[in-house]
Amino acid sequence: MKTTITWHGHAGFSLKNDIDIIVDPFINGNPLAKEDLEDLKPDLILITHGHFDHAGDAAKLGKMTGSPVVCSFELSEILKNEGTETIDINPGGTIEYNGVKITAVPAIHSSSYKGLYAGATMGFVIDNKDLKVYHAGDTTFFKDMELIGSAYHPDLAMLPIGGHYTMDVDGAIEALKMLKVKNAIPMHYNTFPPIKADPEEFKKKAEMHNINVIVPKIGKSFIL
Repeated sequence: MKTTITWHGHAGFSLKNDIDIIVDPFINGNPLAKEDLEDLKPDLILITHGHFDHAGDAAKLGKMTGSPVVCSFELSEILKNEGTETIDINPGGTIEYNGVKITAVPAIHSSSYKGLYAGATMGFVIDNKDLKVYHAGDTTFFKDMELIGSAYHPDLAMLPIGGHYTMDVDGAIEALKMLKVKNAIPMHYNTFPPIKADPEEFKKKAEMHNINVIVPKIGKSFIL
């Protein structure tokens, strides 16, 4: 069975194979969202960090679907107090959920949730046997991306390109060089004015390094 990927805008993606995993859903308050939160039916919710444009819908979606939220220990403690089932994890940790292996890896960024410290910022390597996906979360490029590439061998990297709060297009190209990944998807751009970026510029520059770039349409599913 092939993995179906759906971009929900910003940094939100669904990966559907035997189970439906959603990473960083940001629907309410997202000016580019094409769906309602009620349209999403994940089995598992992954949250890279606590900022509203990544974790703001986590508690509500978790309670609506009964699906656990995988996040940092500190954010997990906060969300549990909101009545949400959680699975806590920190960078370097791995969980297995219904046959899917999920490893938290470092990211360089800040993290707070409703004014509270929300623990480490993370990326995720998601291995459902059909496809290994590295969702970088909000981050700049950093040397340990070489280790993420060599240790986990992702087939696909989802990277922010918007700048200002994360790396920009050129920074994401540096990340790709270190990851040595064959496929990439840009994310975290054009949602708000400070993170305006051109995904076609990213695509053009990445293809100069023989990397296939998919620029998905929001709400439209595809198979890599």
